[in-house]
Amino acid sequence: MAPHTEQLTRPAVRLRDLKRSFGGRTVLDGLDLELPAGQFTALLGRSGSGKSTLLRAIAGLDHGVAGTGHVAAPRRVSVAFQDSRLLPWRRVLDNVVLGLDGKGAVERGRAALAEVGLAGRERAWPGELSGGEAQRAALARALVREPELLLADEPFGALDALTRIRMHHLLRELWERHRPSVLLVTHDVDEAIVLADRVLVLERGRIGLDLAIDRPHPRSYREPLLGEYRERLLAALGVTEDDR
Repeated sequence: MAPHTEQLTRPAVRLRDLKRSFGGRTVLDGLDLELPAGQFTALLGRSGSGKSTLLRAIAGLDHGVAGTGHVAAPRRVSVAFQDSRLLPWRRVLDNVVLGLDGKGAVERGRAALAEVGLAGRERAWPGELSGGEAQRAALARALVREPELLLADEPFGALDALTRIRMHHLLRELWERHRPSVLLVTHDVDEAIVLADRVLVLERGRIGLDLAIDRPHPRSYREPLLGEYRERLLAALGVTEDDR
C-alpha cells in the first residue's frame, strides 16, 4: 500500500481495553474504539458516564488510565472546553498564538481569527468579548495549531440558543474546510445529530450504541427524517416518554 494511502486509512484514534476508576468506582471498563481520520463524531452519555474522562484520556491529560488500556492518537491534538479559558491579562491575538513558536505565528493567528469572524478584534481584551465571541476565539486558538484531532468538551453548553446555532454552523464549516478528526462531547441529542456523521453513546464504561447519521448536510433541527435517529439515541440514553 502506498504511504499516503495508508495514512488516509489509518484510524486517527485507536483505544484498546481502556480502563479508568475513581475511588473504587469504575468509569471506563475495557472500552474499545476507533475514530477514522477526518470523521466528525459526537459522544453522548448520561451525567457521570465518563465522557470527559474519555476525552482527557485521548488528549493525554489523564495519566491514571489503568489496566491494559492503550490509547493511540495523533501528535497534533487540540482541545476546546465549555469555557473559552482565555487568559484575561492577554489580548485576543496573544491568546490565540500562545505557545506557538516560529516565524509567521502572528500572521497565522490573525488568519485564524478572521476565519472565525473576529477580524479586527485582535487587540481586544477577553473581558470585552461576548460569550459567543470568546468561544470563537477559543476555536481559532485550537485551529491555528492545525490539529489532526480536535477534542471538544461541550464547547457550546454555556451559550444561549441562538448563539449555539450560529456556532454549530461555524464549527461544521471549519471542519469541512480543514478536515481534522473531531470528537464532540455533548449532552444535546439534537446537537449531535445536526453536527456529527457518527454518534456514540457511552454506557456503563463502554460504547453502548454506535450510530451513523446518514443524512446530507446542512441539517435542520426540524427535519422530520432525523426523528428516527433522535428516538434511537434517546432510548439508548434511557429517556422515556414520561421523561420528555
